[in-house]
Amino acid sequence: MLTLLGFAMIATFLVLIMLKKMSPIAALVLIPALFCVCVGKGAELGDYVLDGVTGLAPTAAMLMFAIVYFGVMIDVGLFDPVVRGILKFCRADPLRIVVGTAVLAAIVSLDGDGSTTFMITVSAMYPLYKRLRMSLVVMTGVAAMANGVMNTLPWGGPTARAATALKLDASDIFVPMIPALAMGLLFVLALSYVLGRRERKRLGVLTLDEVLVEETEKEPATETETVLVGAGSGAGGAAKRSGAGGPAAGTGPGARPAGGSEESGPPEDDAFQGLDPHRATLRPRLYWFNALLTVALLTAMIMEWLPIPVLFLLGAALALTVNYPHMPDQRARIAAHAENVLNVSGMVFAAAVFTGVLQGTGMVDHMATWLVDNIPTGLGPHMAVVTGVLSIPLTYFMSNDGFYFGILPVLAEAGQAHGVPAVEVARASIVGQPLHMSSPLVPAVYVLVGMAKVEFGDHTRFVVKWAALTSLVVLGAAVLFGIV
Repeated sequence: MLTLLGFAMIATFLVLIMLKKMSPIAALVLIPALFCVCVGKGAELGDYVLDGVTGLAPTAAMLMFAIVYFGVMIDVGLFDPVVRGILKFCRADPLRIVVGTAVLAAIVSLDGDGSTTFMITVSAMYPLYKRLRMSLVVMTGVAAMANGVMNTLPWGGPTARAATALKLDASDIFVPMIPALAMGLLFVLALSYVLGRRERKRLGVLTLDEVLVEETEKEPATETETVLVGAGSGAGGAAKRSGAGGPAAGTGPGARPAGGSEESGPPEDDAFQGLDPHRATLRPRLYWFNALLTVALLTAMIMEWLPIPVLFLLGAALALTVNYPHMPDQRARIAAHAENVLNVSGMVFAAAVFTGVLQGTGMVDHMATWLVDNIPTGLGPHMAVVTGVLSIPLTYFMSNDGFYFGILPVLAEAGQAHGVPAVEVARASIVGQPLHMSSPLVPAVYVLVGMAKVEFGDHTRFVVKWAALTSLVVLGAAVLFGIV
């Protein structure tokens, strides 16, 4: 009964948010509360919720201060050189913009934190997608898949959990999987190319003159768009289509003219600034301080010198104090990022209700046991492949902790009974991460959809099929290369 109710609760949640019948926050709270009553444990709902909140509170704190920290780093211009390089490649070509999104997300994912990746990627690319009327779910989907592949880095979480659960060396799991993961990343880039061609066919390739002429007819930019995109040009307007099929020589949204009127347009080297190069929040004299502070923060995070929430709390406080010593400036920066902080932290605490009920009522344990018990005996010698297949839905429907510490040891034991090494089962267990990063139980995905102003249901509808296919590509490559 608990197994059926668990699957029914998850299905109800996904259907309601995908059909936009409920907001994610409301669905994350009300649906598990209703099913908790149906299970006959309504009197214990409070304990389940508090247990869930207690478990996710450090994550919520980490996200809150990480948003403030990296928001400040974006404000002061730390990532401008990387963004300019990506945007210079993108030009006004939708195909290049989508591929650039995947490349940028993959590069930034090297720090092992999904929230950081999504904040930087969306801040850089959102103005382009918005201004050119490109599909925002393409941006969120591509970023999530690229980050999902890179999330398998030893310091990203899943690999370390698998190693801990099975008492293995993380390098024995990750290093042999590099060729398969590389194939997964190449697939994401190829998919980005296909999606980009689709966007190019729909919108055409834009030219500088068309962008500027269209934008002069639009209303002035809002304050937020001025910070991200640049002042002096219209907000969110789309440029006209161009019949040209090759790369455009145009510029991006909000780029300021340099040494000329809007009619004459900026020089080509100043095209597609993306982040306003003249915004008042820049601190060019403190660039190396901010760079060293960020490197030190990421090093401390990887070396685990302090808990991650503590590191981001200290980093945010130090970054605000040094870059904006005046209290009004500090308050302005905090206020500028308050909406994202509130949206994400609220979603995390709402997700705590969902996970608290799933775990507290025992639904997740019964679901996992049912799945493991129903694996045919003949598949025992292929338990590594079975684990890879199961990791795709299981890491989507439950937290990484639940899967790697609760389910993986059972699968590894079943595999060892049929002569399958535990390390192969562990390697296969990480292939589901491209889909996992879009799970409603992953706090970072709310940073992604929140900053991109995309409905979670729209993101889910778009990304699930492609992310699942990416996971299967990684698994197929691992089998082909003899890794699992």
